[in-house]
Amino acid sequence: MRRELEFHKPGPADESFARGHRGGVISMHRALTHFRLGPMNLAASVALLLSFSWIWVLSLPSLCRFWRGCLVIGLQQLPLHGSLEIAQHRFHAHHLDIPYLRIYSVIPDLWTWTLACAITVLLFAATFWLPRTMVPLIYLTRGILLVHASSLFYFALWPMNFRHTPDSYMEALVESNIGLITVVPLLFALTYYIFDFGLWKKVLLTALTMTHLALFLPFQVVLQALVLQRTVLFMPILYIVFGMPLNVLLIIAFYSWGMTWPFREMQTAY
Repeated sequence: MRRELEFHKPGPADESFARGHRGGVISMHRALTHFRLGPMNLAASVALLLSFSWIWVLSLPSLCRFWRGCLVIGLQQLPLHGSLEIAQHRFHAHHLDIPYLRIYSVIPDLWTWTLACAITVLLFAATFWLPRTMVPLIYLTRGILLVHASSLFYFALWPMNFRHTPDSYMEALVESNIGLITVVPLLFALTYYIFDFGLWKKVLLTALTMTHLALFLPFQVVLQALVLQRTVLFMPILYIVFGMPLNVLLIIAFYSWGMTWPFREMQTAY
């Protein structure tokens, strides 16, 4: 038994797991050193989750009226050819009037398709001239262009079979953004509140993220409506690249920014 215990005693080979390829010691990540899921931290996370969710639900009708006013201004001041529509959703005794823009569906003509195809090919060819230090940008650009190329391919063969309309897309864009903002407190409760940043930093980051997404929504809707009123050729790239994925990236950006804030020095977590 003594020999077996001595055999499992950590040696130099075991210490190598904590060292880098240059021999330096790999220290624990600073976020893990501040991960304290104690009773107070857990209670504070649940309280923040419930508080922000309650505030969001109460303020949602007022936000819908604010978004409706922004869309009306967009229709009046911008070259938008559409109308304002209201999608009514009822939940027992409560109802929610969600505004969106009704845009007429336009199938791309030969000139529009040819111009879009030429620009896509030229941009894809230009990525081969970019320096190798810009590899992430190169592959991101190619991925976006391939999404648009699939749209060009579809409308070249089956233009009349495209069943999606800008109206349904606009309505789904607003509703999906509302759903995404609704789950922001839950996402932060699972990924940010568990670290010891202090109560006010958690409140501030959540409020900034939800406020930014709420203010960004009408601008996103109006900008995409300006593009879609030209032709539905751009609907796939708007949906796959500049729709929900863009809003998710905004949440990730705020979360990454919040993770750079200094941790609290106190030992107790809230």
